[in-house]
Amino acid sequence: MIKMSPIVREVARRRMDFCLIHTNQHFSESMDAVFFRDLNLPLPDYNLHLRSRRHGSMVGELLTKIEKVFLDRKPNVLLVQGDTNSALAGAIAAWKMGIKIGHVEAGLRSYDRNMPEEMNRKVIDHISDLLFCPTDLQKKILLSESIPRSSVYVTGNTIVDAVLQNIGLIKRGLDFVGEKYLLLTLHRPSNVDNKTVFRRIVKALRLLSSVTKLPIVFPIHPRTKKMARLFKIEFEKSVFRVLPPVGYLDMLCLEKNASLILTDSGGIQEEACVLGVPCVTIRDNTERPETVNVGANIVAGTETRVIVKSAMHMIKRRKVWANPFGDGSSAKKIVDILAINNLT
Repeated sequence: MIKMSPIVREVARRRMDFCLIHTNQHFSESMDAVFFRDLNLPLPDYNLHLRSRRHGSMVGELLTKIEKVFLDRKPNVLLVQGDTNSALAGAIAAWKMGIKIGHVEAGLRSYDRNMPEEMNRKVIDHISDLLFCPTDLQKKILLSESIPRSSVYVTGNTIVDAVLQNIGLIKRGLDFVGEKYLLLTLHRPSNVDNKTVFRRIVKALRLLSSVTKLPIVFPIHPRTKKMARLFKIEFEKSVFRVLPPVGYLDMLCLEKNASLILTDSGGIQEEACVLGVPCVTIRDNTERPETVNVGANIVAGTETRVIVKSAMHMIKRRKVWANPFGDGSSAKKIVDILAINNLT
């Protein structure tokens, strides 16, 4: 929703005919409807009310429902963003029906085949007609995979558009804004579904808070909360300020005012880089190597000692680096390319 919002605004500004398809896979106000409100987006034209939870049944259910939408609307082009099961199902449905596909944020690679997202993004890239890359690095990756040069465009990342368009809407309504704190997000199955790994990470966070004397603000994902209960992992109030999931503007506020961000989210790695906040990625790899190359991010893995060492290194890092993801005009470039290809 966040990364597509600048494109939605741009096509609406140009009075183009478009529709929004929403899978509705999150059920809470804070994980779903709040984003449409915060981002000032129109409500979706189609709400698919996805209920399947396993990868195969989820994609199958989406294929069936999205095909019905395409038969109803007969679109010229489908835009999908990123590497979710929703994006995969939408792209496959369009490909089967001969509808042109534009992949926003194309060409990302972690080279970790154990990540479902990695296979999703590769499949989407190889069936798409127009591939919108954040940087030259993704263009090189796609060309090395024999994707036609004429299909590949470097547009920057719409996350920059979103941050720049929304940073002025931030309201200082959170009690701890103004204090120093570390910000944590954690939700990937590889981190929270494995009891040993989850416990190692939490141990690192306790040590880090003890050394820095800073609390850890933690908007907790429903999946993470569920697994913490299952594994009997406690988040002590002396260390963690656990919050329910927050809306986009509140999250942007938390990121902007943090001394350091620790995350396993790809999007937050990018936002931290754009906002000038040092980041530690609690994963063994990243498909956002540009953030590491400019000095905004470090990939720490999941070992306790390495997380603490990486965090102490980054928290001392001078918060000045070049933003590698563009100047905030990505949505305009993408819609211009659609127009040039007679797809608007």
